[in-house]
Amino acid sequence: MTESPKVKGPASYFPSIEKTYAKPIAHWMEILQGADSRKHMALVSKLKTEHQMGHGHANALVAVFLAKA
Repeated sequence: MTESPKVKGPASYFPSIEKTYAKPIAHWMEILQGADSRKHMALVSKLKTEHQMGHGHANALVAVFLAKA
């Protein structure tokens, strides 16, 4: 029996984000893609204020988004 490697870092929040907000990660990445800013805290604030997302979840999404940008 082989074990899958454990996801580490910000992406480890993704299962909880999908469960809590009932939207796939791709949905949140599209929202971030359409944002006017590319500044970390501005994007975190957008998720928190416009989508009532918790700070940790918003921070994790933004970190992954900006790392891929």
